[in-house]
Amino acid sequence: MVDSLHGNRTLDILYKAEQGGYGILAQVCYDAQSVVALVRSAERMSSPAMIMLFPVTLAYGKGPFLQFCLNIAHQASVPIAVHLDHATDPEHLELALDLAAKGIAFDSIMVDASHAETDEENIALARPYVERARKYGIAVEVELGRLEGGEAGLRMISDAKLTNENNADMFMRGTGATILAPSIGNLHGSYLKPPDFRQDIIRNLRAKFRGQGIPLCLHGTDELPDELFRECIASGISKFNINSWARDPYLETFVAGLQVGKPLPDVIEEATEVFAKVCDRFIKLFGSAGKA
Repeated sequence: MVDSLHGNRTLDILYKAEQGGYGILAQVCYDAQSVVALVRSAERMSSPAMIMLFPVTLAYGKGPFLQFCLNIAHQASVPIAVHLDHATDPEHLELALDLAAKGIAFDSIMVDASHAETDEENIALARPYVERARKYGIAVEVELGRLEGGEAGLRMISDAKLTNENNADMFMRGTGATILAPSIGNLHGSYLKPPDFRQDIIRNLRAKFRGQGIPLCLHGTDELPDELFRECIASGISKFNINSWARDPYLETFVAGLQVGKPLPDVIEEATEVFAKVCDRFIKLFGSAGKA
């Protein structure tokens, strides 16, 4: 056990992004091809990046798949971290920590207790896992407030609650976490009307935590216009969670290739490159190209 976050890969990547005023692509990956695609993109764009797994993917692939992700990330020619997103259920948190005890540790995990009724209950649920994760050098992200909606493999959440920035200091000290995901009008899944993000919450949090080593992460990025991404970076977001933007065209390409009878290796390559090109676009949009 290292009991320290010094040199933590996720935090190193996010601190540099914070200082440089750019964003980091944290791309959800469901399989080996999407992992290869993200790394391919990050290397050719000379950009840092993050491979992000949902708990359902961790439960499916367990240690061998996580080890594959860690190997390809940590052996890449650019800084790439591996993150577990939205770990809500104890079984998934225990699996991640059990693997860490065996030397197969995420660089960071999100301990998601946003379903709690109060901020105090959120803290009580999250803190034991944060403390255990820290012993393995794992940085932890937490959510203050609550996002509505759900994505593939995630629990469906209702009754959104905006982040109370006045509670942010207390919340981060209470949980002991080092990355904050605010609720600013964002949601998981499709937006039924144009989003109206509370940029003032991001700016106030950024000012509050300046110099304290607490990067901010934006969830709920499906279908957002480019200008809104740029505005969030300017306000202080460092980590952007991206899912369906790359996933859907990747799967469409895969299915279309099989339907017309293309050889499987050709289909895999075409779909991988489609995924990678979406990653290219976000790396350029977030301003991280050439920052590795």
